[in-house]
Amino acid sequence: MSLHEKLNTVWHKRALNLFMLIVLAHWAEHLAQTFQIYVLGWPRPASNGVLGLFYPWLVSTEILHYGYAIVMLIGIWLLRQGFTGTSRKWWNIALAIQFWHHIEHAVLQWQALTHHYWFGSPVPIGFLQLLLPKFRAEIHLFYNAIVFIPMMVAMYYHMFPPATEKSAACSCSIRHEAIPAVAA
Repeated sequence: MSLHEKLNTVWHKRALNLFMLIVLAHWAEHLAQTFQIYVLGWPRPASNGVLGLFYPWLVSTEILHYGYAIVMLIGIWLLRQGFTGTSRKWWNIALAIQFWHHIEHAVLQWQALTHHYWFGSPVPIGFLQLLLPKFRAEIHLFYNAIVFIPMMVAMYYHMFPPATEKSAACSCSIRHEAIPAVAA
């Protein structure tokens, strides 16, 4: 078996767990940043999440955000083959949204590298920031949410495939028949 085949069969559960750990760590950073802004009342430039407390220079670079967008895109793409039926449909939705999220970060990265910022902005600005210029943190929390939600739906259907669908070729699936009925 190739590495890709193993990632989508015998190693699929472990690969998904590792990928979800990365996704959840990123989520925690966005939630910490939002907490710093709205609960602690920190100014936006100082609200950089937990990682930003120790490495503020790193969090303020576009390369970190673009790198994460690439990791997400590659992870979703690499693990896609292991999903079947309804779960594949939802995983594909997450992939399409993440592809757009990647485009957004590619545009930001390009502006950061060339110092050609859109519409006279003093910093790189994304598509949604054209409409909501002061809400970059919220926009990226939103992007991560709209990728995460279909991923979670996909994982649910992957673990609990409908009775009319065949289970995937990995050990992630927990068939409904295997769950004992609870007495009423």
